[in-house]
Amino acid sequence: MLESGLSPSAPAAALDAARRALADIIERYCTDDGPMTTPVPGLSLFRASSTSTPICAVYRSVLAVAVQGSKHLMLADERFQYDSRHYLITSVDLPVMGQITEATPDKPYLCAVFDMDARKIAELAGGLPFAPPSSGNGQLGLGVSALTLPVMDALLRLARLLDTPQDIPVLAPLHERELLYRLLSGEQGSRLRAIAAADSQGHRTARAVAWIKENFDQPLSIDALADAANMSKSSLHQHFKALTAMSPLQYQKQIRLQEARRLMLLESLDAASVARRVGYESPSQFSREYRRLFGAPPLRDVARMR
Repeated sequence: MLESGLSPSAPAAALDAARRALADIIERYCTDDGPMTTPVPGLSLFRASSTSTPICAVYRSVLAVAVQGSKHLMLADERFQYDSRHYLITSVDLPVMGQITEATPDKPYLCAVFDMDARKIAELAGGLPFAPPSSGNGQLGLGVSALTLPVMDALLRLARLLDTPQDIPVLAPLHERELLYRLLSGEQGSRLRAIAAADSQGHRTARAVAWIKENFDQPLSIDALADAANMSKSSLHQHFKALTAMSPLQYQKQIRLQEARRLMLLESLDAASVARRVGYESPSQFSREYRRLFGAPPLRDVARMR
């Protein structure tokens, strides 16, 4: 029920005002296209003055709020769209294909991204009366929900600290805790709690995801991975697919190929050298799989990116 004297349009108007305020902050501080790290721990800003071709990236465990413009993401065969009316959550590191679909020089794509700490989520969730995570197949590690005023206000309070940097050391931890609380108690809360809860299947699966990401250039043994995650092989496959939309081997391949692309762009390495660096024994297999993911052979793709 609405409070006395509050019109039905008041919450929507308040959300629009908060969205405009955050857009103003992003435009003032992020004046060039691309990402910008801020002095507020975990908070980064992003601006794009035009739409983009599909770009591969590994999304960390983040909250992303696009206050202007829109973007669509592909995770394996799953497709997601988020814009100024929605927020995006990822609960584990995921290789995705992203494309900005709405942006112009006069009205650029503007996004605030906040890196979430699983330990802080677990600590906060453990002290609150939330239902325990389901013991079923789990949830995909990426979700989009309608943006709410409590989430927007908490994120805006963090961003406003850029105007008073002397307040960051004291107030940023308080605002971060509020933001995590709003997320945990919102529609995406169960997704975060499933990963954070110690000894849950989601937590064990997240350990397997982290192990592959840290050791992507090594041969992948499913037996060793299941042991590291303290899961049976069948349970590992089932929950890994539910969390990431791909098998452990498919996940490793995506991580390897994205790292190969990054190395060629930054270090100007040849394809054969990069193939060995990321764990491929066969340069021809590397080239085939690279072309399948990025749509062009390594050297041609890198030249196009540059």
